[in-house]
Amino acid sequence: MATTESGTDILIEADELNFQDSAGLVAGDEMPEIGLVAFGGDLKPERLIAAYRVGIFPWYNNDPILWWSPDPRCVLFPQKFRPSRSLRKSIRKNGYRFTLDRAFGEVIRHCARPHLGPDETWINSDMIDAYSEMHRRGYAHSVETWQGRRLVGGLYGIAMGRVFFGESMFSTETDASKGALVYLVDRLLEFGYMLIDCQVTSAHLLSIGAEEIPREAFMRILGREVGKDGIPGFWAPDRDAGGGES
Repeated sequence: MATTESGTDILIEADELNFQDSAGLVAGDEMPEIGLVAFGGDLKPERLIAAYRVGIFPWYNNDPILWWSPDPRCVLFPQKFRPSRSLRKSIRKNGYRFTLDRAFGEVIRHCARPHLGPDETWINSDMIDAYSEMHRRGYAHSVETWQGRRLVGGLYGIAMGRVFFGESMFSTETDASKGALVYLVDRLLEFGYMLIDCQVTSAHLLSIGAEEIPREAFMRILGREVGKDGIPGFWAPDRDAGGGES
């Protein structure tokens, strides 16, 4: 792993598939303020797992791959999440039904369509392939929102230890993605998860209960929770949940 004059690491194909240098930067003052800690490398599962374990994630549109660890960090604490009564009512009114890991491929492809998300998409074909492989290995998970037989919303992310790293969400009907988040939080509380990493702050995320914390605080929580036993494999429950149960 080489380093540029600005202190940003360059990942090369022959490196050791770890982020030890970047992990050291995460807690230090020398990290670039924008949060870019490395570029290059690939999206192999081993690299992604190593990156998430030290709070680093890929986010880019074109090559090279860019690796980030922002300060402050946008997070959501499941124990503090309080969806509004109006949102709960909207979920019931729209007759939404929620599932886990039933349509991961459909969810990530929907998220890759710019007009279905709150932000400009960054999910290219390489990202879809990489996270689909992470799903097959039991690391990446999806929440689906259904209206009848139509998939109208959802989200996906990476689970590691007792931390869920949210990646993206989409919605084609009112509050369908927010409903998916409510369902996810309820399930994560059942599973004993302590943190949802929302990564990069946006007005949309703040509007649904996310908050900013210093990177140093995020790294302390991550270090404590990421090594704990999580829920391995697929998360599909024995039965689906309707809006009244979320």
